[in-house]
Amino acid sequence: MNLQDEYDDALFDFSGGNFDSAITKLTAILAADPTQFDAQLSLGMAYYRKGDFTMAIAEGHKAEKLKPKEQLVHTNLSLFYMKAGNKPTAEHHGLQARIASWREDPSLPGQPPANASDPELALAKPKAPPMKPPDQFPAMPWKQKK
Repeated sequence: MNLQDEYDDALFDFSGGNFDSAITKLTAILAADPTQFDAQLSLGMAYYRKGDFTMAIAEGHKAEKLKPKEQLVHTNLSLFYMKAGNKPTAEHHGLQARIASWREDPSLPGQPPANASDPELALAKPKAPPMKPPDQFPAMPWKQKK
């Protein structure tokens, strides 16, 4: 079985509420390939769903090391910290999630705008000129007098 099949199997367990099994399988995937971002992110969420907020936070920070500017990482960490009772840190990660969402091009999730050399300046592009109304509107037979 390849890593994708193992990941799918772990998510099946997760979706069925079998968090211990999902955690075991996700941990095995990460032992084989520590750079598996989706498995790392899912592992944190599995611990959260199990109610182990300390482990969820630890695994969430491992995902943050893999992709520090990923919106979902900070959203999860904000949730984990809030449930653990650490509101200031939860608010910090909530803000980081919002900042990360501003960096993204909505047409390409997780990617900077394709045409921008500097993604932070993507909004400074000139706007298209306003449309000029037509010189003559098309015939409207329902308005013509008979």
